[in-house]
Amino acid sequence: MPSSPPDVRRKHRPAPRRPRRWHILVFLAPATLIYSVFAIYPIIESLRLSLYRGVRGGEPVFTGLGNYTRLFTEPFWADQFWNALVNNIELFALHMLIQNPIALALAALLSLPRLRGASIYRTVFFLPTLLSVVVIGFIWQLILSPTWGITPRAMQALGLREWFQPWLGLESTALVTITLISIWQYVGIPLMLFYAALLNIPEETIEAARVDGLSDWAIFWKVKLPLILPTLGLVGILTYIGNFTASFDLIYSVQGGLAGPNFATDVMGTFLFRSFFGFQAQMGDQYMGATVASMLFLIILTGVGIHLFGVQRRLNRYEM
Repeated sequence: MPSSPPDVRRKHRPAPRRPRRWHILVFLAPATLIYSVFAIYPIIESLRLSLYRGVRGGEPVFTGLGNYTRLFTEPFWADQFWNALVNNIELFALHMLIQNPIALALAALLSLPRLRGASIYRTVFFLPTLLSVVVIGFIWQLILSPTWGITPRAMQALGLREWFQPWLGLESTALVTITLISIWQYVGIPLMLFYAALLNIPEETIEAARVDGLSDWAIFWKVKLPLILPTLGLVGILTYIGNFTASFDLIYSVQGGLAGPNFATDVMGTFLFRSFFGFQAQMGDQYMGATVASMLFLIILTGVGIHLFGVQRRLNRYEM
């Protein structure tokens, strides 16, 4: 006799509970604590201090948006604020128009399989980013000095001495000169990001484009560049944040706290430094300094928000 069919009905068994991974919390806790203490708490405290003004009876006086009104209306504060903001925007635009295209072009050349010594070139281009900003500022002061710098002598040897000017001492050229020094130092960072994105493109895609008869130039514009658009957006927003936060170091080391000449190289970072801590004849004001810091935070937050919701979400991502 045939055996009875097996019982196809199976009892429903509840899915086993996944064990809670407490070790993740253990590993994240130190970094979260350090980030909260040194990043989140100062931002919150700056926002709080910006709403107060002076001390009365041992307690700070709440003024609401009074400090922001002073920042935008009083000539002493408004002139410095708008000058620093415009200089920061110009600094960002020059980095976007000069630094990032140069980094992209160098990354495209370094990614060519037929290029010899690519590792040496990568090291040479990235090496300045490892140097101290103070060292960079001091070196370029020596190089560009009209008194003892090597630039006027080198230009004289080339017959171009009449073209030399004290570029760091002129209001019309100081900010551009600082920007070029910054580009020389930091071009290696976007270069490496572009280089990694280009190496991530499958070789089969490149070979298929070559089979279709495309040249290396056409392959870059029609194949490689569309595939690394998300990286272009990332580099753009990192450039934006870096120019509003990290530009202080180089300008302070080269031009000092007054960001001369005549505040021609003044940016939000140096303006914040003078407002909060004071410098020479200007007294420090922690409440106005916190107001400037809060405005800087809002400016960066606005730029990042526009990028994330207006630009990054529109970029097409391709699986590679």
